[in-house]
Amino acid sequence: MIFKRRDPKPTLRAMAEFLWPRGGWARAFHYVRHRMKRLPDSPERIARGVWAGVFVTFTPLFGFHFVVAVLLARLMKGNMVASLMATFVGNPLTFVFIALASLKTGHWILGTELQEGELRALSRKFGDAGSDLWHNFVAIFTDAQMDWSGLAIFSRDVFYPYLIGGIIPGVIFATIAYYLAVPILVAYQKRRRGLIKAKFEALKAKTAAKAEAKRRADEVK
Repeated sequence: MIFKRRDPKPTLRAMAEFLWPRGGWARAFHYVRHRMKRLPDSPERIARGVWAGVFVTFTPLFGFHFVVAVLLARLMKGNMVASLMATFVGNPLTFVFIALASLKTGHWILGTELQEGELRALSRKFGDAGSDLWHNFVAIFTDAQMDWSGLAIFSRDVFYPYLIGGIIPGVIFATIAYYLAVPILVAYQKRRRGLIKAKFEALKAKTAAKAEAKRRADEVK
């Protein structure tokens, strides 16, 4: 295949680079920011895409962040590529903060309390919910008894509070990202247009100088 890697990346290495990209998260962040600024679209449309991507990272729709971000960006008439890039906000370094903000807000809205050690139990509850889904899928084709207990606990203690609670911090941080992105993008695009115009003027002057030199050489002949 044309795009197949010559040296296939080992599974463990791929997982390690997902958690900690080569060069670190700072370098990855600067790369995403650079690519986003160069998107061929208006600052407002790109910023709306950023809003959609950041907002989605505060939802518990893990595995569907890309899809939801694109749909939301399209609904908002924002840049869909920018929305995909903005989901980078949700990464292993920020997950604890995002989960804590969403869960605490959700429990506050629902009038319940975030139990001590709830964050530490998140991975276990995710695992139990996944196991239930797989077990019940297999049970459709076998004699196994369906069991929804793990999924029910996950929905009650994690998914529902996370989903409800992610709205407020999601809107706040997405709006902050929007208003930070617009002036940065405007300034960058204005500077880029200036550089392109300066290069064009320099090329135009160089072409005119060559034409003038050729004209004078022809006159001498």
